[in-house]
Amino acid sequence: MRKTIIAAILIFTPASVVAQSVRKEISENLHLSASNHLAYPNPRPGAMTAPPDGKKPFYISHYGRHGSRFLIGKDEYDAPYSTLAKADSAGALTDTGRDVMRRIAALRDEARGRLGELTPLGARQHRNIARRMYERFPEVFAGNANIDAKSTVVIRCILSMENELLQLTALNPMINTTHDASEHDMYYMNFNDKKLKAKARPKSAERVYREFCNAYPTHKRLMTVLFADTAYANRNVDAEKLSDRLFKLASNIQNCESRRDITLYDIFTDEELYLNWKKNNVRWYMTYGACPLNGGTQPFTQRNLLRRIIEEADSCIALPKPGATLRFGHETMVLPLTCLLGINGYDMEVSDMEKLEKKGWINYRIFPMAANIQFIFYREGPDDDDVIFKVLLNENEATLPLKTNIAPYYRWKDFRKYYLDKINSFKE
Repeated sequence: MRKTIIAAILIFTPASVVAQSVRKEISENLHLSASNHLAYPNPRPGAMTAPPDGKKPFYISHYGRHGSRFLIGKDEYDAPYSTLAKADSAGALTDTGRDVMRRIAALRDEARGRLGELTPLGARQHRNIARRMYERFPEVFAGNANIDAKSTVVIRCILSMENELLQLTALNPMINTTHDASEHDMYYMNFNDKKLKAKARPKSAERVYREFCNAYPTHKRLMTVLFADTAYANRNVDAEKLSDRLFKLASNIQNCESRRDITLYDIFTDEELYLNWKKNNVRWYMTYGACPLNGGTQPFTQRNLLRRIIEEADSCIALPKPGATLRFGHETMVLPLTCLLGINGYDMEVSDMEKLEKKGWINYRIFPMAANIQFIFYREGPDDDDVIFKVLLNENEATLPLKTNIAPYYRWKDFRKYYLDKINSFKE
């Protein structure tokens, strides 16, 4: 088998900056092709930008995705295994096909009874994020600091929250924590805007996406690798669907303990991995980004979350020692929230899907497993009205489309006016 690349550190460059080609990045670290299945990378090494003189961190507002998980649907394991097992019974598989079938069986066994659940790696990711948060901003967590945490009602999100809280209380037993996961908060924690989501994939946009995918087929060579009897495969196998399912399995192995022994990357070429990512990148953009092909309004699915972030920050700023507000949910919130905020230029509007990647809209830089957005607030003291903050995307300093003379810091009053005006202008 081809050696799997194990890269511990990724450099997440703002979208406005011309980066090395994605094809080259993926060839150097195959895991990047996984899009939202990418295991959480370490943040950039090195010191962060010091705040203006006298300003100290006093409050953190956060929204994070759950950590690494098993695949969610039973068919994601069973369907590719069943397809290959039936072909094996008919004597239609190559030696490689039978070996792939055995590997899928092992992955299926590992995930049995745990579909969609947090993996041990996912738990470690959140403990490490909490530890770095504590070490970077100790003033926020000093003494009997108050930490208010909320999760969606999904168990992998709840366990992600609990792992962070356990780590914080281990570092400071005096911390006061409150934690909850209730349908009461789902209107902003995991808002299902059915009316707006229904507009995400109109027939015209779906046609553009299908034409884009048809230009980059990735399944034909793979069928010759797996099937010795091509006539059988042509009659009985949906080649494109099987290829997509195998790619998804390959992508998610990095999140499970089986990653130490199993890979499926070896059945794909580097170019196929890149092209599979390329198609997924467009799909995620069209579904959650500011894509003009569907009106560019999908990021507003997170308007309730952004309003809540602003309202809770205003309330906490009024306190002498507010602590932190931690929220735990899904990539389907982190991605559109990033686009709504315009973090690192991800609010860009691109009509030509061939130009999306070149302009710097790269999904794996936004929402790996355990992805998170952190707002770090600073002031000189409780009487300081000139509150400033910076935003971190996956623990890296990021940019916003706001004017500032203290970058990467921004003034809170400028932020709240700009974004309240933006979400108030949206007509439901």
